[in-house]
Amino acid sequence: MSEAEPHTRASTAAPAVGVGVDGRVKPGHDGRRGRIAFRLLSAAALTFILAIIGFVGWVYALGSLPLDEARQVSTTIVDRNGKLLRAYAMTDGRWRLPVDARTNVDPTYLKLLFAYEDQRFYAHGGIDPLALGRAALQLGTRGHIVSGGSTITMQLARLMEPRRQRSLYAKLRQIVRAIEIERSMSKEQILDLYLALAPYGGNLEGIRAASIAYLGKEPKRLSLAEAALLVALPQSPETRRLDRYPEAARKARDRVLDRMVEEHVVSADEANQAKAMPVPKLRRPMPILAPHASDAAQSTVKDAPIIKLTLDATLQKVLEPLARDRAIALGPNISVGIVVIDNESGDVLARVGSADYFDESRAGQVDMTRAIRSPGSTLKPFIYGLAFEDGFVHPDSLIDDRPVRFGSYAPENFDMTFQGTVPVRKALQLSLNVPAIVLLDRVGSSRLTSRLRQAGGNLVLPKDEAPGLAMGLGGVGVTLQDLAQLYSGFARLGTTKPLREIVTAKDEREPLRLLDQVAAWQVGNVLLGTPPPENAAHNRIAFKTGTSYGYRDAWSVGFDGRMTIGVWVGRPDGAPVPGLIGRVAAAPILFDAFARSGKTLAALPKPPKGTLVASNAKLPLPLKRFRPVGDLVRSGGEQPLHIQFPLNGSRIDVDRSGGRESAAMPVKVAGGVLPMTVMVNGTALGEIDGRRQRLIDPPGPGFARLTVIDARGAADTVVIRIQ
Repeated sequence: MSEAEPHTRASTAAPAVGVGVDGRVKPGHDGRRGRIAFRLLSAAALTFILAIIGFVGWVYALGSLPLDEARQVSTTIVDRNGKLLRAYAMTDGRWRLPVDARTNVDPTYLKLLFAYEDQRFYAHGGIDPLALGRAALQLGTRGHIVSGGSTITMQLARLMEPRRQRSLYAKLRQIVRAIEIERSMSKEQILDLYLALAPYGGNLEGIRAASIAYLGKEPKRLSLAEAALLVALPQSPETRRLDRYPEAARKARDRVLDRMVEEHVVSADEANQAKAMPVPKLRRPMPILAPHASDAAQSTVKDAPIIKLTLDATLQKVLEPLARDRAIALGPNISVGIVVIDNESGDVLARVGSADYFDESRAGQVDMTRAIRSPGSTLKPFIYGLAFEDGFVHPDSLIDDRPVRFGSYAPENFDMTFQGTVPVRKALQLSLNVPAIVLLDRVGSSRLTSRLRQAGGNLVLPKDEAPGLAMGLGGVGVTLQDLAQLYSGFARLGTTKPLREIVTAKDEREPLRLLDQVAAWQVGNVLLGTPPPENAAHNRIAFKTGTSYGYRDAWSVGFDGRMTIGVWVGRPDGAPVPGLIGRVAAAPILFDAFARSGKTLAALPKPPKGTLVASNAKLPLPLKRFRPVGDLVRSGGEQPLHIQFPLNGSRIDVDRSGGRESAAMPVKVAGGVLPMTVMVNGTALGEIDGRRQRLIDPPGPGFARLTVIDARGAADTVVIRIQ
């Protein structure tokens, strides 16, 4: 190997170097470039890492999504079928109604919305790169914005955190928020929230508020023109407000239709027909149906966006103008209250609290269906019902309508005349006062009060006063809704159902006892024959009227087999209205309310088993004629009628294992005048024999009312429990 060989190898393997004047070796240009590149890459990586850290910190600093605030909506009151009755503006005055796109919104609108705003809404994760690219390309080729690149989710982010200025920062924030929204909510929830928040000008937010205010209807069924209009308005809500700039709104609608033709969503003919439709130029008020019921519901149910009532919006909508028109016809300052109850469920189907909610002269905001007023003669059917139940009178018994005095109290009829001897049926149908008070004296005022309260009727007596005979003619206070609930007990054959107006998840109401079945049916059958108002059909509606003292309150309450309707007419301030009579003022409204309900009248129940249906001639002797206790003339030494066995309140154990004969129960009486009739729960079972006793077949298990009536109408009653 030569001496030059190592040098040659070193020369080919070593990097290029230079020798300075001082003899030191300097690195070459390639080494310098490598170091510079390394430093640049390191700086870029560090910058990127710092940017990532900064971005993450910025995102973290944004905080959580303001979902709770965005989900706040106007409280809405809906009927039993979900129809809007009334909405209340939010505390800041905005109208924002909750939306369910699957049930509240027309599919045509949704089709246009997706085609115009976000064609891949269900495919992307919050941002749509294709839409952003298309928007940029259209801007570059046409010189103006044709379609935006924001998705519905990004628009929702902007609505949740509004920004006045448009900037890259604001757009970046929307993108970040859109991704967060997509991760925390389903597509259906995102769509519903967007449809609730989209601006439509003024204080209108969301498609439901806009559709109701501008189109006068819910957005469930929209024409193509209406759907395109509602798609266009949120793009520039203030400059396209229909109540201020209808022409600008029309042009925006037409541009949406043109886009839909380009996207092949609708045909050119369909678009042209839609363009020919005019746009609304006025803003309608929000609906206010059942305002009194809505106010009560809102004060009862707190922090609920939707409150569902048992009311029927269709029925409510026809009864409110009925009350208003009749009140105007009856005179100034007069109001009308109407309540409708479903007999089977006890649900309130309609409540008209006043003639006009906004009429101050008629105290429109006072709910007269809940006001305590004098009921006039409307409590009489319950007096007769207890008399029928006790078994000492029958609808076809005879009763005297003649002057009578109870101490210092001498009741008189409304027309100041007396009818003489009349059937009990006619006495109730003509609302004669004397027979009702005579029967109440026999039944007992305290017992009547207790029974009505037991059935849900909260009677209000004057302060420090006990129940008296005057309550039979209106000397007590009651509300229209309680009175209607009590009357529904006749149609239900003796039980009432506590009223319900707010729909809850669990209904735990139990029936309340009013009368036994036979007595309830008898009262309903009698009231069915009450002479109706002029031009009304006979024997279709069982009803009763009433007029309070001084012509302050006029009432009419009626029922068929399906529902009970109560009507009150008068002045809310309690001032008298000369000539205000229940039969003239309230009864026609009652019959008109039934007619406007849109339902055919349902038949009342058939007579329960054991009902005695007979003419006066075929009634047992004690039931042929009713005589007050004070009229019973006894011969010397005659003892008052008294049931010796069974004792009142006793429990009777019946052994039915040996057949009917072994199960027979003896009834023994003392005093009284033969012949005597034994009745159990209003049904006659035969006569007492000469030994003043009789064996009867006891009723089924439970409480039973046993009554014995003698030849002069004297009676004694005991309540026993059969086991």
